[in-house]
Amino acid sequence: MAGLYIHIPFCKSRCIYCAFYSTTDSRWQQRYVDAVCREMELRSEKREVKSEKFKTIYVGGGTPSQLTTKQLGQLFLYINKVYDNQAQEVTIEMNPDDVTEAYAEALPLLGINRVSMGAQTFDNQRLSFLHRRHTASQVSMAVQHLRNAGICNISIDLIYGFPHETLADWANDIEAALALNVEHISAYCLSIEEGTPLHKWTTDNGEWTMDEELERKMYELLIDKLAAAGYEHYEISNFARPGFRSRHNSSYWQNVPYIGIGAAAHSYDGKSRSWNVSDLKTYMEAIERSERPYEEELIDDDTHYNDCITTALRTCEGLDLTTLSAVHRQYCEKEAQRFIDGKLLRREGDRLILTRQGLFVSDYVMSSLIYI
Repeated sequence: MAGLYIHIPFCKSRCIYCAFYSTTDSRWQQRYVDAVCREMELRSEKREVKSEKFKTIYVGGGTPSQLTTKQLGQLFLYINKVYDNQAQEVTIEMNPDDVTEAYAEALPLLGINRVSMGAQTFDNQRLSFLHRRHTASQVSMAVQHLRNAGICNISIDLIYGFPHETLADWANDIEAALALNVEHISAYCLSIEEGTPLHKWTTDNGEWTMDEELERKMYELLIDKLAAAGYEHYEISNFARPGFRSRHNSSYWQNVPYIGIGAAAHSYDGKSRSWNVSDLKTYMEAIERSERPYEEELIDDDTHYNDCITTALRTCEGLDLTTLSAVHRQYCEKEAQRFIDGKLLRREGDRLILTRQGLFVSDYVMSSLIYI
């Protein structure tokens, strides 16, 4: 079992673009923490992880930094109690404005050695548009607090493709991110997910779509500037200093099993995937009855192949064809040839890897290789 993921669904406010399961009702925080600890016990009793050791732990959300340090301490007390915790990488997601000096100092004491923060942009108007709580200046302040506390592995998220954003605006955001000298940067084009406030905004204000050519230029500028600054482009949206790739997220792309705890959390054991109910009250009530409220999907050979296409091809190592069955390898090689000829894929021995041109149209390439 490679990784343990714990979902904390609480947020102080909802960002306009977010489609993840979350709630702004903080009244249930302690009851939820108790339920998460109980779920760990229940699943340990069923020997879901047996004697295996976690290599990574990731506390995501939502906004995990909405929990008190006492509640975080309770979570890690149970992690250490229930599992043989020897994780090499322990990450928590945080909002920049939650990173006080005292909060930062508590993290290493819990064993947390990596922090992922949603900076998103360094323009206060665009932050306001996203309904983010922090200001641009609070990001650098948060990084300083974390450094002072001894956190040597910091990741920040960026977003590009805002309405009316120019290439120069995006360049300024990239430069501001580089000035922080963090170990890891993730960058995503703003997307409109159905059911989000951003989707409603586009409906109320007239349909808005990103100019595809400008989006491509923004992505290429990101790649070039981060490469020049010494970052390794190891996954479509992720860049790291040497030795600082996200080990936890890399396990998802490398088909390694993981267990997810909490409402809406997903688990994967190589043969099936399961997901807890995406409803706070239903989740807590079931766990309090010593029941885990989840659904499960068995993974057949075709599904496993399709999963490999949509995960492994995201990485700079690409897809290892030797891991595929004879039938799926033959199918993949046949379908991939036109993309190799079109220079969207390249073949290196037994591996298929997206080219730089292919990265920008990766969804199209991967969907075309899916086995139907």
